[in-house]
Amino acid sequence: MVTRGFVGRRQPPETGARLPPGQYLTEDFPILQIGPNPVVDLATWRFTLREGSRPIKSWSWDAFEALPRTRWHGDIHCVTKWSKFDTDWEGVSFDDLLADAGIAAPTGFLLAESYDDYTTNIPVADLVGGRALVATRYAGEPIHPDHGGPARLFVPHLYFWKSAKWVKGLRFTTVDTAGFWELRGYHMYGDPWREQRYIGD
Repeated sequence: MVTRGFVGRRQPPETGARLPPGQYLTEDFPILQIGPNPVVDLATWRFTLREGSRPIKSWSWDAFEALPRTRWHGDIHCVTKWSKFDTDWEGVSFDDLLADAGIAAPTGFLLAESYDDYTTNIPVADLVGGRALVATRYAGEPIHPDHGGPARLFVPHLYFWKSAKWVKGLRFTTVDTAGFWELRGYHMYGDPWREQRYIGD
């Protein structure tokens, strides 16, 4: 696991109301991942919605970038206990992806799938209603590969492992199917305010 910039700090008292239980505030943006960055070529990049193994719709990079854009400002929280305040993201909302594909979500669950074969599960209810983006910009700039660029799922109300880096698609599933970290003992949902880090929390 890569942990550049991961520095623990004492919690300033004025930030307490914004910090979920067990978290500390950082000004850095720690880099945490399971292996090296995948090489992602924008010329061949595709983002695909699937129902099981069946493709629903796929976008090239140019087609994806032409979709309606949504901006989000707020705080993010990592299961490794850091939180970062006042971050700025931009991308395509899950709602706009469904609208462009001309569908309603066919099931209540999905797996985010990444170019490094990482997966993570998320209930569809946690993505609709403006709650999630497929983000392509951070702080006004293209997302750096270290932080999951060119595109990462962004689900800010859950621990950040749910915001899959280098995302290439979303696969609808009929049941809540565990992803990479969930199979290794992490919580199936991951609410920072309920401190759902691991199975049994």
